Amino acid sequence: MANHPIGADPLHVILAQPRGFCAGVERAIEIVERALKKYGKPVYVRHEIVHNKRVVEGLKGRGALFVEDVDAIPEGAVTIFSAHGVANTVEADAAIRKLHVIDATCPLVTKVHKEGQRYAARGYDIVLIGHPGHPEVEGTMGQINGTVHLVSGVKDVARIQPAHPERIAYVTQTTLSVDDTREIIAALQGRFPDIVGPDVKDICYATQNRQSAVRQMVGLVDLILVVGAHNSSNSNRLREIGADMAKPSYLVEDATALKPEWLNGVKIVGISAGASAPEDLVEELVTRLAELRPITVEFLSGIEENIHFKLPDELMTAAER
Repeated sequence: MANHPIGADPLHVILAQPRGFCAGVERAIEIVERALKKYGKPVYVRHEIVHNKRVVEGLKGRGALFVEDVDAIPEGAVTIFSAHGVANTVEADAAIRKLHVIDATCPLVTKVHKEGQRYAARGYDIVLIGHPGHPEVEGTMGQINGTVHLVSGVKDVARIQPAHPERIAYVTQTTLSVDDTREIIAALQGRFPDIVGPDVKDICYATQNRQSAVRQMVGLVDLILVVGAHNSSNSNRLREIGADMAKPSYLVEDATALKPEWLNGVKIVGISAGASAPEDLVEELVTRLAELRPITVEFLSGIEENIHFKLPDELMTAAER
């Protein structure tokens, strides 16, 4: 039991719902686990399977080897593509090396690929709304055979010079802020009245649900803590939502990143977690808060997610098929 300073103010902790793992992340992790069980170690994974150090280190301990380039993988080895998806050139390089590929790309990312491919096949220039350098963006750009214009903010819209302004379509990175995407889409529609593309609701369900939960929580708390990796796009967006709504908000990779001074004058703290952050990291953060102050914990009511994505056939049992 923690020994708090005499007279330490109690702290009320509110946990967002939903938070943490989404169906795409759960599927990707299970693919690696089942591949290790079926084929033995090592199993190679191109890029971090999901953006979370705890998850990656856990899988490393079980025999997964993470690489950034398929050239680093021995010919014929069992290879898993991460949940973020890969470009056609990566698939081609894997084929040349005769790699046994298992694709863990999130089905919602694959849906974006197919939308972009469909528009490109009809002669449209594609606008991809996303962050430069993010693996999902690189994969999506590399899956579309045609002209792709990458925009990450409203200001980028003015720079687009499509060959045929009347034939232009947009798709989006799945993990963006709904508000930011809506503003960019509005700017695109203002400049290109004929532009076509999915509704903003087609942004990943998990991204939307976690963002909505943070918005719901903002008015109830004095401080927001988001558990997630610094290279996790959806985790960064959650922190930004709190900050944009004038609430002190911090992204923490784990409990050790919590600075006690953040709690000065704070009576109620809200906690969420990015879609690639395991629940044990949230539990450890709550434990750390309880070491600093006497706490009470409340679970915010919210959307219950019951979505599960199908595993690749080769990793399913006969009963699951």
